[in-house]
Amino acid sequence: MKAQLAVDVLICGAGAAGLTLAIDLARRGISFRLIEKNHQPFQGSRGKGIQPRSQEVFEDLGILDRLMAVGGVYPTDRRYRDDGSYSDAEFTASKAPTPAEPYRQPLMVPQFLTEQVMRERLLELGHWPEFGCELVGFEQDADGVTARLAGQGGEESLRARWLVGADGGRSFVRHALAIGFPGKTLGVRALVADGVLTGLTREAWHRFGEGDMQRQIAICPLAGTDLFQLQGPIPAEGDIDFSAEGLTALIAQRTGRADVQVHSVSWSSAYTMNARLADHYCLRRVLLVGDAAHIHPPTGGQGLNTSVQDAYNLGWKLAAVVQGAPEALLDTYEEERRPVAASVLGLSTRLLGEMQHGELRRGREVHQLDIGYPESSLALQHPVRSGIAAGDRAPDAPVRGAAGQALRLFHLFQGTHWTLLGYDVTRDSVPAWPGVQVHIVGPEGDVIDEQGQFQRAYQLAIGEWVLVRPDGYIGAIVTSGQREELEAYLLVHAGISPSA
Repeated sequence: MKAQLAVDVLICGAGAAGLTLAIDLARRGISFRLIEKNHQPFQGSRGKGIQPRSQEVFEDLGILDRLMAVGGVYPTDRRYRDDGSYSDAEFTASKAPTPAEPYRQPLMVPQFLTEQVMRERLLELGHWPEFGCELVGFEQDADGVTARLAGQGGEESLRARWLVGADGGRSFVRHALAIGFPGKTLGVRALVADGVLTGLTREAWHRFGEGDMQRQIAICPLAGTDLFQLQGPIPAEGDIDFSAEGLTALIAQRTGRADVQVHSVSWSSAYTMNARLADHYCLRRVLLVGDAAHIHPPTGGQGLNTSVQDAYNLGWKLAAVVQGAPEALLDTYEEERRPVAASVLGLSTRLLGEMQHGELRRGREVHQLDIGYPESSLALQHPVRSGIAAGDRAPDAPVRGAAGQALRLFHLFQGTHWTLLGYDVTRDSVPAWPGVQVHIVGPEGDVIDEQGQFQRAYQLAIGEWVLVRPDGYIGAIVTSGQREELEAYLLVHAGISPSA
């Protein structure tokens, strides 16, 4: 066995969750290895919807423009009747962007393209997933994890301070920890396949047999590709012919149309829908993210998005602990994210029931913009106030820099730092902290609320401060007389002390 090498974090699994965590750690200068037991990247479309909140996350990570360029909007929802006629409707209610919410429509990007863009971003930051490298065992102690890895060069031992299991619904890491994964099988087995076909326009998402679980099939053009994704329920037992000829015959059987021809299949899968949630997200030096911690039915496009946001929540906390913050900060990962997954499981299961009865329209409930952590131990607020509160997502707003340039609050938040916004206060009323960017909003500040959109979103009184966490949620709202509470918050939760 090769000699041990030391890193801060070992990430097991290079899907969307593992890649998100790797990008976040890389930009924070944290040493890690990202391993993936498969020998090549995932090639399927499975998680194709990027919800508005995830778009905000990807903007912060520096890849949203690229995803917009390779993806596209959701097509018209076209439902066919048995006589061949059809009706068209919007798949999601159309909502225009607002100053506080710049992204309000889901973006369609096949999962393999999303992950490709993420790998490119990771490479820019000097890292790359190690494909064909499998975690085969690990042991914990008080200071870290000793992991056994098997790859093309044989077996090696790796020492890491933390291990993160991002290795999917059948997670080896979760099984090794003997963490329970209760839930239920939802009684629906389905197929999904990506292929090239003719006979249907790419301007619509074609749905046949809605409400009939024996005949239902949906055929969706995949933005950024020449492929269509096929989805539909299948019998609980038996093999499915995923060849081009087999899928052509299935389409003909369910639609009554012989003109739709599948010419090639690039990826396919048959799966049984489950809703499961891990009993714990962390056991000493090992943490779970994404499908390793929760699995959902695909309805509502919540799985990939919830997984990405798990990793985004964990990344800054893990980096802070590595850099000296109290280890108790990591307890807030499960505290904040497990209730979100429980809620999403309920939503996805309800939407599955609606889909079985032919109801497919989606609204704000799937956008994840209203997810917050108001009950978190990281939420500090005095006094109790109406409107936006600690634990809420920090809204965007157009503002102007003192030099005259157009800015957005999201531009000020972007990066690895905390952001402290003071409303109509003086800069010398708070100290400087390492890793905290301070901005004063007001006529004498460096940020001018020219259109009043900042105040409309935050509703601050003169002298109040808003502390925005590295993941874009409000950590604290305090008054001018609570400087000591603010200092204590940063010290206890982030290990940050005022500079001398």
